[in-house]
Amino acid sequence: MDDRYLWDRTGPADPEVERLEDLLGRFRRESLAPLRMPAPRPIPKSAATRALAAAAAVLVAAAGILWFVRSGAARPWRVERVSGQPRVEATPVSDSVVSLRVGQAIQTDAGSRAKIGVGGFARIAVGPDSSVRLVKSGPVEQRLALGRGTISARIWAPPRLFLVETPSALAVDLGCAYTLEADSEGTGLLRVETGWVSFERDGRESIVPAGAACATRARQGPGTPYFEDSPSELRRALEVYDFAGGGPDALSTILVAARRRDGLTLWHLIRRAPRPDRERLYERLAALVPAPPGVTREGALRGDRRILELWRRELDGMPPFPRPGSFLSFWRKLWFSIAATEPAPSVNGRRSLPS
Repeated sequence: MDDRYLWDRTGPADPEVERLEDLLGRFRRESLAPLRMPAPRPIPKSAATRALAAAAAVLVAAAGILWFVRSGAARPWRVERVSGQPRVEATPVSDSVVSLRVGQAIQTDAGSRAKIGVGGFARIAVGPDSSVRLVKSGPVEQRLALGRGTISARIWAPPRLFLVETPSALAVDLGCAYTLEADSEGTGLLRVETGWVSFERDGRESIVPAGAACATRARQGPGTPYFEDSPSELRRALEVYDFAGGGPDALSTILVAARRRDGLTLWHLIRRAPRPDRERLYERLAALVPAPPGVTREGALRGDRRILELWRRELDGMPPFPRPGSFLSFWRKLWFSIAATEPAPSVNGRRSLPS
């Protein structure tokens, strides 16, 4: 028999095959009914399933560690002059890159700029008339203090590793690029370009996504985040509500001007406002961003964290990942305990920070 007949009927027919075709022909159908598979049975959340999920999480952490080690992110902080005459303490920064040790500060005047960085995970541009001190540089925390001035930061690191203090609030990186400005009295402004930043003080937290900003004031801490394309009347009323004792009138302006996208602002206010204001905020937020299953009016009004977290996931721009928990804490510690310090690369005989 010629095998071509079995494939595409181009070869000579075999009599035995033709006989079988004739016998089976009465069962032929022009089209086949779609194959219906039984509905999958839910997999029980057994101990084995949980163990498998934990193993997968460890593999993810291990992959992160490998990236970290290869990127050289455990190097010391270094400073490079961009323009003018910045200083590390009293020492001018020349054309060579110098180290920044814990406790030291870089100072710029009106005519100077600098950039600082560590390994492959943090690049910070220091603007004119600024003072930035390195507070801590350890395996699970890198912390700077912005005494005054402006910095622009780009961070590629695990969430909550990189922190910047200001006199009135703490900026906690969640994987992002942002600009932070502050004066010595505590007045400041955070503006996020990509990713998210948590702006915090004494248990008060503002989650600021890309395209949003958040002001901070001395003795009050961070205010309520808002998208920078929000209506101007909303932004003015929010300033009054947060920092000037604004009451029902300021809140009314906020509620009337709010769009669906401004659910970010209303959600934060629900967590902070007094009970009478919460009720008004709940009604407006529910009209703009319908509450998902599991969110109840009473739970939201009493500030139940679990319920508000469910609602947060429906908001534009908010982080898709949950707040750091035990696994993220473990991941961060594992990541940086394994990483080893590597020497900075040399380019044309001169060590330099990438732009």
